[in-house]
Amino acid sequence: MASTKEYKDFVLEQLNLLDTITCKSMMGEYLLYYKGILFGGIYDDRLLVKIVDSNKKYNMRKSIPYDGAKPMYLIDDVDNKETLRDIVLDTCKDLSSKK
Repeated sequence: MASTKEYKDFVLEQLNLLDTITCKSMMGEYLLYYKGILFGGIYDDRLLVKIVDSNKKYNMRKSIPYDGAKPMYLIDDVDNKETLRDIVLDTCKDLSSKK
């Protein structure tokens, strides 16, 4: 099942505390970038982020975005903009240090 444009628009609105979020459509789903860093995506109307050490403290559960993919963390509480911002910043902090 592909993600809906309405859910994508909702997630992008929830991420508006971060000024440089970009979204790219990919085979019916959406990849999310912060300052050019791929940190997660929207898969089947679910917001998922890559698993890194600095975002483990949020105790999110693992979920598979699509068949054959590595597990990612599922963000259940998309309504909390501040926590969402913190999760993205912590995720990207670890991802940027790996470059």
